[in-house]
Amino acid sequence: MKTRLLLVGCGKMGGAMLEGWLARGLNADNVYVIEQADTAENLETRLGIHGITDLADMPDSFIPQVVLLAVKPQVLPDIIDLYKPLVRAETVFLSVAAGRTTAFFTEHLGETARIVRAMPNTPASVSRGMTVMFPTDYVSAAQRDMCEVLLQAVGEVSWINDENLMDAVTAVSGSGPAYVFHMVEALAQAGVTAGLPAEQAMLLARQTVVGAGFLLDSSPDTAETLRKNVTSPGGTTAAALDVLMNPEDGMPALFARAVEAARKRSVELAG
Repeated sequence: MKTRLLLVGCGKMGGAMLEGWLARGLNADNVYVIEQADTAENLETRLGIHGITDLADMPDSFIPQVVLLAVKPQVLPDIIDLYKPLVRAETVFLSVAAGRTTAFFTEHLGETARIVRAMPNTPASVSRGMTVMFPTDYVSAAQRDMCEVLLQAVGEVSWINDENLMDAVTAVSGSGPAYVFHMVEALAQAGVTAGLPAEQAMLLARQTVVGAGFLLDSSPDTAETLRKNVTSPGGTTAAALDVLMNPEDGMPALFARAVEAARKRSVELAG
């Protein structure tokens, strides 16, 4: 990859993406990272990219094709105006800051700024993420492709055409890993209640979810088919699923309420 990239912020998410890009062949000499001095120096030494502490440290001759904003959402209002001089037709701003709408960026960068809003999730840190993106009208097809290639370095990518759906995206995949982690906790606790030692119950619950996820990822079958494949009529799994799939108080109803609560909170946080 020869993309000229400016990465603003290199925490857990930004760092995971950067290492994913470099592993996929992104030319380190085409990457500038803005971070605190010690972090910038460490990244430059370890990865060979250009670590800087201020936009003014970037050479005028370097015109980024992508400005990836990976700082905390609460930091953006204090810094976003600094990047207005980079607004041009050949530069797309790709934001992974949760809750910051494209309206926020156009307010600060101008209506013609090329902006892509992205919502990745934490498995991106192990290159198993799910990222959903929304582009503004001025983003070209080539710029969409560039953003897609960059985010594919840390997992799967999907696009939406209605930014209002980003709240639902947040509720399903953005917050979703926490639901799975809690399911492991709950399954392990149920094992303890059934008589297993706590450490063993956690091992069983954890590895069962890891293994099932790997099977789901590697199999061409749907989740429904895989579920049916391990469910013998009248067997133990069927007995458990009668409880879990109860339309009134089972998982479908519970997840519907949980996702809706997360979606509403996402709307509130976005203002």
